[in-house]
Amino acid sequence: MQKENVNNTTNKKTCKCTQENMQPKLKILAIHGYRQNAETFKQKTGSFRKMMHKWAQFTYITAPHKVILIDDMNQVNNIDIGQSKDEEQYGWFFNRDDHTFRGIRKGGPAIGFEDSVRLVEDVFEKEGPFDGILGFSQGACFVGLLCDLHQRGLLNCKFDFAIMVSGFKSGSLPHMKYFNEIITLPTLHIFGETDQIIPTEMSEQLSSAFLEPVILKHPGGHYFPATAQQKSVYQSFLKARYLHNSEKDEYE
Repeated sequence: MQKENVNNTTNKKTCKCTQENMQPKLKILAIHGYRQNAETFKQKTGSFRKMMHKWAQFTYITAPHKVILIDDMNQVNNIDIGQSKDEEQYGWFFNRDDHTFRGIRKGGPAIGFEDSVRLVEDVFEKEGPFDGILGFSQGACFVGLLCDLHQRGLLNCKFDFAIMVSGFKSGSLPHMKYFNEIITLPTLHIFGETDQIIPTEMSEQLSSAFLEPVILKHPGGHYFPATAQQKSVYQSFLKARYLHNSEKDEYE
């Protein structure tokens, strides 16, 4: 009886071991906006995280300074706010002596800023390293300041890129000495053309502080967009950072 020749390799599942499934995901530290906290920011970025799950994982932290609640919620149009008053609200620093903050305010102090910097450094030490940082609104303003400190070697942690959504330069007097040199860190800047809280020009001014910023404008307002229109830009930016890390690891 003639035996049938069978090529067993045709029945075996093949494993395609590429850079993208061997390299660990990027670790990104997420910095929420004013009057938000880690949990609310995580909820608001759910769609974004799903888009980026192939390349990145996110760690969310809450700012150290609790914000005084607003009794009159009709004021929200005049204040950088991200949630309802019955939720825990925090900020990274205050730019007025009464411990309030407005992104468009010029002058004034930066109360609590150093505490927030130390918190980030502690998180890097205990939960890091992180490849990049992500910030929204006041969080993006704070991220921009961290990038400047990083550029000048004044930050006790290192990261390779930053993403700033609805960001702006701080107008606080202690921060006037920042952004005196172009920052070489790769960055992605996202902002809305109809933002009524942080005008487009303010976000553009922040992006101009960086050497080669990737800029994504959307037609909306003060929020973190995550639709098909933005997906390709997000994925392109993070995939580039992901592959850069892979190449860097090969030479270390």
